[in-house]
Amino acid sequence: MSAKKNKSKKKNDQPPSEPVEIPTPRLLEKYENEVLPALLEKLGRTNRLSMPRLTKIVINMGVGSAIAEKKNLEEAVDALRQFSGQKPVITIARKSVAGFRLREGMAIGCMVTLRNRRMYEFLDRLISLAIPRVRDFRGLNPKSFDGHGNYNMGLSEQLVFPELNPDKYTRPQGMNLSLGTTTDSDDEARELLRGLGMPLKVSETS
Repeated sequence: MSAKKNKSKKKNDQPPSEPVEIPTPRLLEKYENEVLPALLEKLGRTNRLSMPRLTKIVINMGVGSAIAEKKNLEEAVDALRQFSGQKPVITIARKSVAGFRLREGMAIGCMVTLRNRRMYEFLDRLISLAIPRVRDFRGLNPKSFDGHGNYNMGLSEQLVFPELNPDKYTRPQGMNLSLGTTTDSDDEARELLRGLGMPLKVSETS
């Protein structure tokens, strides 16, 4: 009995472990320290809470070939999980299309919705690592907004993300990305994305 008590005392005597400090994403720090003050000055406001900010990034992969080959969808799910850092959700067909042999309820793709830390971490990798690897890249379309401050873009090849092994993922797979913001103004959202480093083309109307 005494030996057991001594063991329990030793366990209780151990100092509590210090909490691990999670570093703030680099792009979030840039927003708070550089982008936000610049937007306040450019838009002529003083209320920081009225400034546009990112709310979410939705990545959607449509895998039409999964109708005939289910393995293609499994590969897309695995790839999306690797470069997004989050478990994807399977998307299903809402209606049947006889010409494409598509039935309602059939799995035809996958998607993730990134928020907060993961959103900023992913966007940082997208800007600094993935987009520069796009072949013949000449800038993103500055007009690809939906009229409500949300930006949409597409990538034709998933291998622009260096996390993926090209020997494992040999089938070309594209994706759509939607960047949601708190503003309904496309112009304000455009300034936000440019401030964060998105390589939007410069045009007379942008």
